[in-house]
Amino acid sequence: MNDNAMPIPRHAALVEQACRAMEAGDTPDLAALAEQAGLSRFHFHRVFKSLTGITPKAYASALRAARARRELDQGSSITQALYDAGFNSSGRFYENTTAMLGMTPTERRRGGLGLDIRFAVAQCTLGALMVAATPKGICEIALGDDAPALVRELQDRYPQATLEGADDGFKHWVAAVVGYVENPAQGLDLPLDVRGTAFQQRVWQALRAIPPGTTITYTELAQRIGSPTAVRAVARACATNPVALVIPCHRVVRQSGELAGYRWGVTRKLELITREAAAKQA
Repeated sequence: MNDNAMPIPRHAALVEQACRAMEAGDTPDLAALAEQAGLSRFHFHRVFKSLTGITPKAYASALRAARARRELDQGSSITQALYDAGFNSSGRFYENTTAMLGMTPTERRRGGLGLDIRFAVAQCTLGALMVAATPKGICEIALGDDAPALVRELQDRYPQATLEGADDGFKHWVAAVVGYVENPAQGLDLPLDVRGTAFQQRVWQALRAIPPGTTITYTELAQRIGSPTAVRAVARACATNPVALVIPCHRVVRQSGELAGYRWGVTRKLELITREAAAKQA
């Protein structure tokens, strides 16, 4: 039997075996994982992605990110954290760190120490809505079904920050965000304090240039930022966008027109696109 004819249960067992190998510590490369599974590199890569939804490399990256967060949260030095997480050089670690951690390693280790973050939770027709901001601008807008869970996620992200409730000035920002959800025609223009890699910033800036009521593909977005071969990296930058609505990653769809994933739920993504299209036609 050739590897293409291998039954699904056997494939699943091989993928699980590969995942356990990566979770054990030292991450084998694709060739080693494929050899362990008894498959060609190409077929192993395809099987792994078809069953998990991500590539072996992406799975390994997620494991390294989780290890880095755990080490930093436990008080390890940055140098210790990067090597314990499986990075063999500080350059690779710092190149990917903000995407992994949502902030610089020093900020993560400090847990937001020294940051003053004002936040508020409101209800809108898309569910619970949380808006958070530093003195420089909005740092997070999140949507969900459970308001307390949104606050807990903010606290987990910035455990050492000073979190304060909304004052009258901040309530105007929250009202503007809620108003935009209900009536996209009114627009939304708020100051931001969003931290990311240079690549992420390019993607997020390009997202803000997409007109309301229109959508583009990930391929088109990659072309717009001058990196036509970086489609997957563009998709990851969209997925790590911390500010819903203001940075409108909901306006990006797959080449086929399918909505693909959305950090705050595909149903909300569809509703936002529908509302913006209706507002454009009005």
